[in-house]
This record gives sequence, structure tokens and C-alpha cells, in this order.
Amino acid sequence: MRKPMIAGNWKMFKTSQEANNLVNTIKAGVHSIDYCDIVICPPFTQLSSVISLLDGTPIGLGGQNMHFEKEGAFTGEVSPVMLKDLGCRYVILGHSERRAHFKETDSIINKKVQSALSYSLVPIVCVGETLEERESGRAQDTVRQQFEGTFQGIDVKQFEKIVIAYEPVWAIGTGKTATPEQAQEMHHFIRSLVEQKTNQEIASKIRILYGGSVKPENIGELISKEDVDGGLVGGACLKAQSFIQIIQGTVEDNAKV
Repeated sequence: MRKPMIAGNWKMFKTSQEANNLVNTIKAGVHSIDYCDIVICPPFTQLSSVISLLDGTPIGLGGQNMHFEKEGAFTGEVSPVMLKDLGCRYVILGHSERRAHFKETDSIINKKVQSALSYSLVPIVCVGETLEERESGRAQDTVRQQFEGTFQGIDVKQFEKIVIAYEPVWAIGTGKTATPEQAQEMHHFIRSLVEQKTNQEIASKIRILYGGSVKPENIGELISKEDVDGGLVGGACLKAQSFIQIIQGTVEDNAKV
């Protein structure tokens, strides 16, 4: 059974007071929800204050990135141990913005995935193609390459602890969204890659989220598709009511087999 997941990536937004206000409003709206796993990923500067507000709630905390080393002379970086120490259970890895702006390669992301797993963090691992790659018919080739590089050396048992997020780069922050059919096609393809690397049982269990202009108006259609198990939400998670409505939009689909 695959329980839906909605994860909010706050990116580089929210001061401490803004973060606290947002979390308190979200808490009030989701306190009784048990049909969906909820994750919020604030900036590093807000993790400490936010975790203190989450006790007794169904909301999990995640980081937006991490270094693969436990510690060391890596100015400006944050380690998996630091995330765990603050109470994080999740970490977003391989986001297209990290790939594009900070030149993270599949090899680097692979090291981060292995490190996250070794410290019992659940990696939410992003893959996805650019508009040019989709229009030239190379979308699946791109995702396959990212998948193979990112998950090299990850064994079958480790895969059970991974969440994958399909984020078409052309839909992130643009207002464009993959159609439910486009999302389903790619999610099914990704699940087939998981099955090839592991087995049918693992592939049927792993959650694959859709990310790219997810909002209350489209979450229902997206998650109604067989292989779409939730969303990695960007802009819409910065407003409490839209994030709550997206979470509520998963209620029709709370048990995929």
C-alpha cells in the first residue's frame, strides 16, 4: 500500500517569524489528517525553530540539501548529522535548481543519497528533464541517465527507504504543469526503472511524487493517476491555505496498491 505524501519545499523564503506563522497555520489545518504523509522543508536557518512547533503533529521535517560528508572543512555546508540533530527525517536531494545553479552532478547526488541513507534520513530524490529535452524526444533518456547515475550502488533494501520526485524542469515555478497523462507516463517509466534495478515488490511500494507547479486545482487529477503518489510542492506551499488544500486533495487516493 502506498500512502500519499505531500512535501513542501520552501526554497529560500521565510524569516523566523514568517516561518513560525506559516507552520502554526498549517498545524491547525492538518492536525487530524492521517491519510497522507506531510513533510515541510524550510531553509536551514529555520529548521531549529520549526521543529519545536511540530511536536505532536503529523508533519515531518526535512532539509533542502546536505553535504555527503559527516563533517569537515566545507564552508557553508550542512551535514546529515546536523540535519538529524535538529530533528529532520527527510532531505531533498538532486533538485533541478541544485543541478543547474550549483553544478551538482549525478555522481555528487549519488554520494549524498548514500550518505543520507547511512544516517537514516529519507532522501526525496529529484529527477526531470528540461523543455528542450522533452521537445526533442529525449525526456525518458534524460531521466534514465539521472536515475542510473543517482542510484548507482544503491541496493534493494535501501531502495525501500527512498522517495523519488519527478520534476519536469520546464514546469518548476513557471505555472506550467505536466498534464496528468504526461505525469503518469513518466512516473510509470520511473517505476519500471526501479523494478529493473530491484524487483516488482519494491517497485510497487516506492512512492513517486510529482513536482512542478502543483496547486490545489490540479492535485486531484494528478494523484488520481496510478503511479502518482503525491507532490513535491514549491510556491504553493508558502501559503498555508493552498498547502492545506493540496494535502486535503489527496483524500480520494489514500491507498494505492
